[in-house]
Amino acid sequence: MSARLPSVPAADRHYARLSPFTCGMRACCPRCGEGKLFDGFLKLAPRCEVCGLDYSFADPADGPAFFVICFVCVPAVIFGLWLEVAFQVPYWVHLVTTLPVLLLTCIPPLRPLKGWMVASQFYYRAEEGRLVTADEAAHATSVTRE
Repeated sequence: MSARLPSVPAADRHYARLSPFTCGMRACCPRCGEGKLFDGFLKLAPRCEVCGLDYSFADPADGPAFFVICFVCVPAVIFGLWLEVAFQVPYWVHLVTTLPVLLLTCIPPLRPLKGWMVASQFYYRAEEGRLVTADEAAHATSVTRE
């Protein structure tokens, strides 16, 4: 049984398939690779100024913040706790060490992660999930078997 991938829209056929990771890190359009993805630090632009791709399909939601909290914030907080337990430093030391560590490790990754998630949604043609009725499931199964 082979699964069919959704067809590529006609407007996207003449563009090369770009890596979502590369587009996300460069914050460029996932279709043409030239236009800007953001209109500000984290606000998505309405559309690409080069190829006209409408970015309304993109909804990364809280994904970038989740990854930053799990992989960056937790170690930074552990650093602050270790500093307190090991050396019992005054509060001003935390202000000049722990706070900058938290800010410098948590804020900069948000933009590339959001860009990567938006580019991945375009690359894999992600859509909002929906419930499928029994009739639609039977029809989809019969189509993929042909």
